Amino acid sequence: MTMENDARRATPSPEGDLWVFGYGSLIWRPGFDFAERRLARLTGWRRSFCLLSVKYRGTPEAPGLVLGLDEAPDGWCDGVAYRAPAAARDAVLAYLRERELITYAYREIFAPMRLEDGRAAVAVTYVVDRGHAQYAGALAEDAQARVIAAAAGPMGPNSEYLANTVAHLAQLGLSDPELDRLHARVSRLLGV
Repeated sequence: MTMENDARRATPSPEGDLWVFGYGSLIWRPGFDFAERRLARLTGWRRSFCLLSVKYRGTPEAPGLVLGLDEAPDGWCDGVAYRAPAAARDAVLAYLRERELITYAYREIFAPMRLEDGRAAVAVTYVVDRGHAQYAGALAEDAQARVIAAAAGPMGPNSEYLANTVAHLAQLGLSDPELDRLHARVSRLLGV
């Protein structure tokens, strides 16, 4: 997939269809109806296990780790863009805010992206708040693997979240070598 940085010139529309950029569980569990789904690239951000999960894949006593978009000026993140029809815009935003802003460790932004067919669009997405107490961007890969292998929360084992993300990225033909390495480490720790 080739996508240029000029997607940054796109501006969000307060009306009309809503594009949503997914880079983690939204890839395999969007939770809302959509009219179109495309591969997409967001530049200036990278996907990483940089956020402690105390509600979904961990607990306050034993936090897990979930993905976040962390700012990376020279980076990019390939994921999935969903287009929700204008009539569903408010409902989709309400759903996403309830799902993603549960502890306000994420910030909601509208970011320019490039779709796989070359179109530029602006999508709502959720990026990490580096100033939040749940930000864990400095964890080394070994530490990440130990946390993910051990943690579980109301949505299930943290390792399942990682495995689902890696499997769905592979199904889409998207490569994320960091996640692949992390998945292999977690699998070794779990003996699978």
